[in-house]
Amino acid sequence: MWKVFVTRRIPEPGLDMLREHCEVELNEEDRVLTKEEIIQGVKGKDALLCLLTDDIDGEIMDANPNLKVISNYAVGFNNIRVEEATKRGLPITNTPGVLTETTADMAWTLLMTAGRRIVEADKFTRDGKYKGWGPMLLLGYDIYDKTLGLIGLGRIGEAMIKRAHGFDMKILYFDANRRSPEEEKELGIEYRELDQLLAEADYVSLHVPLLPSTKHLIGEREFGLMKESAILVNSARGPIVDEKALVKALREGQIAGAGLDVYENEPALEPGLAELQNVVLAPHTASATRETRTKMATMAAENLLAALQGKVPPNIVNPEVYNK
Repeated sequence: MWKVFVTRRIPEPGLDMLREHCEVELNEEDRVLTKEEIIQGVKGKDALLCLLTDDIDGEIMDANPNLKVISNYAVGFNNIRVEEATKRGLPITNTPGVLTETTADMAWTLLMTAGRRIVEADKFTRDGKYKGWGPMLLLGYDIYDKTLGLIGLGRIGEAMIKRAHGFDMKILYFDANRRSPEEEKELGIEYRELDQLLAEADYVSLHVPLLPSTKHLIGEREFGLMKESAILVNSARGPIVDEKALVKALREGQIAGAGLDVYENEPALEPGLAELQNVVLAPHTASATRETRTKMATMAAENLLAALQGKVPPNIVNPEVYNK
């Protein structure tokens, strides 16, 4: 039987698939392993199933030159040095598509929760401060008929369009690849350059990958362009936002609020962020539904087993390794 190392427990259906064909060594502790622990874990194994929180570099790959595949339990794969893997002829896989609707649900939840100040209202009520209805009590902002600015128009951005139409929102977008006029009309969206989008939007939602060009895409200058009533939502990657600048913008009222599921130095928060009342903070749970996390587990297992069986995995990140 093949031998597989899994860096953290994933939903059982995925593990059950692996156990049918492999000896599985599993990190039973609910924590991120150290680099040294991962190195020890991959020794003598045929495959590695890792998570987005595992930093997989060339040193880990070299700890076992016989490793046949690295299956990432995530859509993103910036935690893996893919170029190093490709040099070694090592296939890398991910779990695309499965997170689209679930992540869009979360982004929309953050948008509405921040806009209507739900977390503040919940705490206010639980603390016994609610003494009766008042005309100025916890005023938030409408979602209906407002302007949504989408930065990035991939699968999740498109899923956000569907939700925004249900609220009769005007939808603006900025993306490196502008859609055709026909597509824009069909989707009911309008293109704007980034600065103009930031100036017009009531809600700005980020849906771009983390690349050198998108790190700190939203920083002090960009917050200065946004409306004082604007809400920023980030369910993509933490470093897309300069968190120091975000704390300053929230504290000084440059923008009205924010909803975050990801952080620049995750899991650490920028000092001052947790003390602010005008930001909703979720612990990277955009994909945390039973259905989605289980589907991720089975996809990761399918990818891994396909590679071990000598097939091209269905979700290969570096297909060039099969052309050598």
